[in-house]
Order: sequence, then C-alpha cells, then structure tokens
Amino acid sequence: MNLSLFIAKRIYNNQGDKQKVSRPVISIATIGVAIGLAVMIITVSVVFGFKHTIRDKVIGFSNHIQVANFLTLQGAGHHPVCIDDSLEQSISAIEGVGKTDRYTVVQGILKTDGDFKGISFKGIGPQYRTEFLQSCLTDGVITQFSDSSSTNQLVISQNTADKLHLNVGDKVFAYFVFNDDVRARRFTVKGIFQTNMAQFDESLCLIDIYTANRLNGWNHDQCTGLELSVTDFTHLEETASNVRAKINRTFDKDGNPLGSLTIHEMHPQIFTWLDLLDLNVWIILVLMVCVAGFTMISGLLIIILERVQMIGTLKALGTDNTVIRHTFLWFATFIIGRGLLIGNIIGIGVVLLQIHTGIISLDPTNYYVDKAPMELNLPVILLLNIATLLICILVLILPSYMISRIHPAKSMRYE
Repeated sequence: MNLSLFIAKRIYNNQGDKQKVSRPVISIATIGVAIGLAVMIITVSVVFGFKHTIRDKVIGFSNHIQVANFLTLQGAGHHPVCIDDSLEQSISAIEGVGKTDRYTVVQGILKTDGDFKGISFKGIGPQYRTEFLQSCLTDGVITQFSDSSSTNQLVISQNTADKLHLNVGDKVFAYFVFNDDVRARRFTVKGIFQTNMAQFDESLCLIDIYTANRLNGWNHDQCTGLELSVTDFTHLEETASNVRAKINRTFDKDGNPLGSLTIHEMHPQIFTWLDLLDLNVWIILVLMVCVAGFTMISGLLIIILERVQMIGTLKALGTDNTVIRHTFLWFATFIIGRGLLIGNIIGIGVVLLQIHTGIISLDPTNYYVDKAPMELNLPVILLLNIATLLICILVLILPSYMISRIHPAKSMRYE
C-alpha cells in the first residue's frame, strides 16, 4: 500500500485524540464542504428548474419559431399570410424543423352582464399540440378545435374567468369590431387554464381557427402565422438560420412578405431575465467553493501544526517531504470526501422534497410560478462534486509546503 495513504488512513481513523484541537477543526472543515456543496446543488437545481419551466410555458403558447407576415412580426397588427399545403410542406422539410401548426388571431371583447374584457382570440386547428394546455388546466377540458366548422367553444384563462365571473359550461358573448362593422358570437366556456404568466393569462383565449378566419374575413388557406417546433432545442439558432434562409424576404402566393422570429426574439425580456440567473449561479458557485477552500486551508494548517512532532519523527526516520505532504493531502481528501457525501445527502434531499411536496412557495406575479421549481440533474451534480474535490485539493497544495520548513530536531521540542 502507498505509504502516504496508509499513514493518512491511520491518522484519520484515530479516535483516541478527540480532545485535541484537530477534531473540532476536522468537523468544521467537513461541515464547510458539506454546506458549500449542498448550496451549490440546490442553486443549480433551482436555476435549471426555473429556466426549463418558464421556457416551456412560453413555448407552450408560441412554440420555438414563428413564420408570419413581416408586418405582423414588426408589431403592426395581425396581417394575413397565405400558408397553403405546398408552403407548409416546404417549411416542414427544412432541416431541424419538426411539427408545424397554423394559427389565426382576432381581437375582440368578452362581455357579461356585469363586466367586459378586451382579449386576443387565438384560433387553432385539430392538429395543434395541446399537451402544455392540458398541464395548465384548472377546470374543464381542452376541446377538439376545428378548421372546417365552428364549434363556438372557448378556452379562457383563470384570470379572465375570475374577472368576468365565468365557469365551465357558461355562455358568454364576444364582440368583434372591424371598421364600422360589429360582429357578435356566443361561445360556451369549455376549459379554464392558468400559466401564471400575465402576457398569456391576461390577454389570450382559444377558439377554432375556422371561426377566427371567418371573423377576420380571411380564406381557409390564410392565417396569422405558422408555429414551428424544432427537433432539438439546443440547435434552435441553427434551425432558425435555416428557416430564415428559406423564408425571409420571400412572398406568399398573394404577395405578402414573409418573415420569421425565434422564441428568444419574440420574448426577449423573459429570456434576458433567465440568462441573468446564470450569472447569479456562477457567483454563488464561486463563493461556495471559496468558503470550502478557505475552511480546508485553515483546517490543514492547524492539523499540520498539531502533528509537528509526528512530522519530525517521520523526517528523522528518513521520510522525505513529498511523502509527508502527500500524507496530509490524502488526509484532507478524506475530510473533503466525507463533506461531499453529507452535502449530497442534504442538497439532493432538499431538491427531492421540493419536487414531491412543493413546500417552498413563490409569488407567481413576480416569478411566473407558484412553487419554486427544481430539477435534479445528476450529471451536473457529479460535475459539481468532482470540481469541488479537485479545487479544494489544488488550493491545499501550497499550504502543504509548510511541512518542508519543519526541522526534525526542533520539532521534538515543539509543544
């Protein structure tokens, strides 16, 4: 067995010196490493949870890429674009593009006997993916929307339902103003959703794309735009570049200019906020590693000073400085390893507790979620463990050179 490792094990397992200074120092160093790792695991889990939860909510209503009339993308109202089967198939064939969904938006007013609310009616068809909406339902069902007939069914947000005092099954009138023409429709509320994101909950409801097109006076092959999902979100920009090369600065068969935007470009304020979380994570990781590192440095120095006579004896027996230095580095590795084990138990335990119970609640008006989202990413946790171990050992190399300054003769008289 390696001599340094053998001596380090004997020192670490020696339980006969509990009254010495090194025992509480070892405990403090272990706790420092454990707390540092636990905080890092919880921080990374929260940030991953936030980023993926908020991203999925935004994508749930906007998808990854939108192709629409250039004027619509510039915020100049909702202008029609002709996306027939030929154009849709051409877009679907672009590398990186997965599913495509047509949609039509029409502005209107929902009115009850006691109140009214201006809102955007988003018309979608039977092929529109509704998995996200299903996960956000608080009451009712997501109806089967149609692109060939009007079902007069409506899915609204919980905010809209509360403001207008509507429940599933209620009838409500909607009014649509086009120049001097006012059109009215009577809808039945089939479902109520809540995303906790004001830009959707306050201003959006869902109807048939057939009804939305009829209200806008558009043909069946016209719509507000086409939503594209990508096969791999990590390659979003690459796929968006392919779409831009195919679509941007081209025209549909009616001569309308086409353009495209990614989810990042449509909601820059949200994704900028999420990007700022990455900076916070790095700050916390650096601080926690520094805490663990400085704790280990002070602990190692105290342990070396307490073992001066042992170091002198080893040197007198012919042991060189390198072996002794490695002995104390192995000793420190045992302390760090125990701290990492405890830190993993605490950190992963807190994350699992939050995932299964949601015990930590948040204000959804500020954070878009009512409970702190956490996501357990095992590869990242493993990387945190390895990085913490390596960094702590590296910062201990320089203090370990103090051993070379200890003289065997003087160490025998050291108290």
